[in-house]
Amino acid sequence: MPVISMFYGVIVSLYFMDNKRHKRPHLHVKFRGREAVIAIPTGEIIEGRIPGAKLKLVQAWIEIHKDEVMADWELAAQGQPLFKIEPLR
Repeated sequence: MPVISMFYGVIVSLYFMDNKRHKRPHLHVKFRGREAVIAIPTGEIIEGRIPGAKLKLVQAWIEIHKDEVMADWELAAQGQPLFKIEPLR
């Protein structure tokens, strides 16, 4: 599971070939032992839970980097190497 970005204690990852279970583009987000699966590009939680303030940061990050995140999703779905994406600062 490649990490594509980290900011404010949030770790954002994509799994390779992970388009079967949730059937739509999504990210895996971890923060202090909690984990959530978040839809791209809507930012809604599909599964799991993270604190609301961190979810808002992830949603803002997705909005800012939507094209890059979707490009990485396509690469991951095909099992290709991913690119790191700039964190929030």
